[in-house]
Amino acid sequence: MASGRSRRQVRGFTLIELMVTVAIVAILTGIAIASYDFAVVKSRRSAAAACLTERAQAMERYYTTNLTYVGAPAPAACSSDISPDHYAVAFEGVPTATAFELRATPQGNQASSDTKCGTLTVNAQGVRGIVDGDAGDPEDCW
Repeated sequence: MASGRSRRQVRGFTLIELMVTVAIVAILTGIAIASYDFAVVKSRRSAAAACLTERAQAMERYYTTNLTYVGAPAPAACSSDISPDHYAVAFEGVPTATAFELRATPQGNQASSDTKCGTLTVNAQGVRGIVDGDAGDPEDCW
């Protein structure tokens, strides 16, 4: 017969230790998801900025050939990775003989997630800007 002293006491994790571990994992997961969402919003904005630059270059090629922006085709799909679900690229108004303005307007989740920059713009002089954004300097968004 084994006495009480010879028995080895088996210890495991206590409920408190387990709950602390679960809480730490939950906090780290929350931070990781927030960082990921921020990175996704920023990468979509970068794709929209690249698209605007690409379309502005196409407008300059059109002007070089025709000596006017009038009659330039509407902005087509960009080669950059931009989805119409995230940004809509279009002219602001109608191009004149010497001027145009292109805008990339956020759509859907991008509109609600990217309140810092809002709508990105570029004009015939190459001036880049933002509309409806909280950022003080447009270069923070470009």
